[in-house]
Amino acid sequence: MPDQLILAINAGSSSLKFGLYAPGSASGPSNAPDETRIFDGQADGIGRAAGIIELKDATGSALRSEGADFKSQGEALARAAQWLAEFSNSKPVAIGHRIVHGGPRLTTHQRITAAVIDDLRASVHFAPLHIPAALALIASTEKLFPGVPQFACFDTAFHTTMPESAAHFPLPQNLYDEGIRRYGFHGLSYESIVRLLGKDLPPRTAVAHLGNGSSLCAIRDGRSIDTSMGLTPTGGIPMATRSGDLDPGILLYLLRVKKLDADSLEKLLNHDAGLIALSAGKSDMRDLESAAASGDAKSQLAIEIFCAQIRKTIAAYAAALAGLDLLVFTGGIGEHAAPIRAKICEGLSFMGLSLDSAANNSASNQSSTIISTADSAIAARVVVTQEDAQIARHSRALLVAP
Repeated sequence: MPDQLILAINAGSSSLKFGLYAPGSASGPSNAPDETRIFDGQADGIGRAAGIIELKDATGSALRSEGADFKSQGEALARAAQWLAEFSNSKPVAIGHRIVHGGPRLTTHQRITAAVIDDLRASVHFAPLHIPAALALIASTEKLFPGVPQFACFDTAFHTTMPESAAHFPLPQNLYDEGIRRYGFHGLSYESIVRLLGKDLPPRTAVAHLGNGSSLCAIRDGRSIDTSMGLTPTGGIPMATRSGDLDPGILLYLLRVKKLDADSLEKLLNHDAGLIALSAGKSDMRDLESAAASGDAKSQLAIEIFCAQIRKTIAAYAAALAGLDLLVFTGGIGEHAAPIRAKICEGLSFMGLSLDSAANNSASNQSSTIISTADSAIAARVVVTQEDAQIARHSRALLVAP
């Protein structure tokens, strides 16, 4: 078993992805040193009785899989650590965490120190759903791997290149100074796309990271200049259970007329809105597509709204970029839902985008596939995101940095 292993941890609201990586050789269009995945796994259904955890080897073959009733990400990580110890002869030399939000002060990837923990605690109000869970997982990791350096890889870091015109909400300056600004998220995914495409990345690119949480990013010369999520991951396009952007008057109505308090409002916007609200109960795109194909009008509406908002954002980013050379689909929906990609692209033919139906329908489970026709004015690709490998790359670089 190779030494110098990096453990990458990617926690979701009810899931935990983990991967063990060894240093690899230069590869791909970017020709940069890569990380070689040794093992990876995922725990789903955390906090629910019918959870599951699995571990796979480098070829994707299942090594372990079992039902589980994990109360927290920390419990899931403990099981993952037990399994990894059984199959690996080396403990990790560093551990990297995907941290969704670090508030206004933590926007660069860095080693986790007592000062970083203090800053995260002081920023809980920026992401009350994410930061407390991240803090708890960091503490659990320290107990499982005492003395092993931990690194925070922030989803907001990639978007620090946005101009103030994109980051500044139309609110008084004092609020901006307090940290009320557009941060953007899914940064590790967007970083990985830029790296994977390397020299094949054109100057003007829009990336659609579509999954349970969905966002889009306008990328000029490899740098973020705008993104759909804002202060929190609730903003932007409608998602599985999140509302996306709303008229602020709706929030005032809910507060004044419906008498919702902050906690009730937060639950509505993050757990009871988006696709699950539009379809009256379905948040998984596979379920929505199946129901829509059977004639369910609510599911059809949910898909139409989802795709329409994505098309509008892509068109807006074409304006922001003064044109568009490439459209990239990534994330669970972006990588696997060919009908959704087709529906989005159909509405962009006015921009010169022409989809190759055969290529689109066969594009799943490949690292990068061109799905536009040869004569399309805008190229379109499906690229498999590598968030966990990106965590390992940053963690290794920070580990050896002076």
